[in-house]
Amino acid sequence: MDTTQSAWDTFYRALLQAGHDAALHMEDDIILTQGFNEKVESVIASMPDTAIQFFSMRKADLTEGSRWDNSFLMAQCFYLPAGWSRRMSEYMLRQDRDDPKLLYKEPLDMVVRFYFKKVEKKKYWIHCPSLVDHLEGKSVIDPKRSSKRQSKTFSNPIPY
Repeated sequence: MDTTQSAWDTFYRALLQAGHDAALHMEDDIILTQGFNEKVESVIASMPDTAIQFFSMRKADLTEGSRWDNSFLMAQCFYLPAGWSRRMSEYMLRQDRDDPKLLYKEPLDMVVRFYFKKVEKKKYWIHCPSLVDHLEGKSVIDPKRSSKRQSKTFSNPIPY
């Protein structure tokens, strides 16, 4: 829960809370697909030791579908296998000590990307169709960002 109005602090605390356990990290500006729990649990069960992204808005989602990737973008909903959240929190802490100004200038998804590439040295799985969608609207973090950052494959939203 964001209690400090800091995406960095909130993400770091979520990583710490997950600790060594596997975790599904989700942002608060998403819409879930109907049957979300069953769908996400099924995908994770099929590849529990793989980082999995459940939101994407790339053209390749329509032409290639689910696939391996190494350029993580958009942190709306993603799964980290056991141990990854703890190691990522330690990575963030080291980066903060080495150059605190650098870390906080990077968007969260770029830190996840750097972590996957530099620390884990592994690709991640993009699951299509997206199981969550990004709410349309101005970004609280950066109002200059487009409000049109929705998935090309998301369907069947849970009705409000």
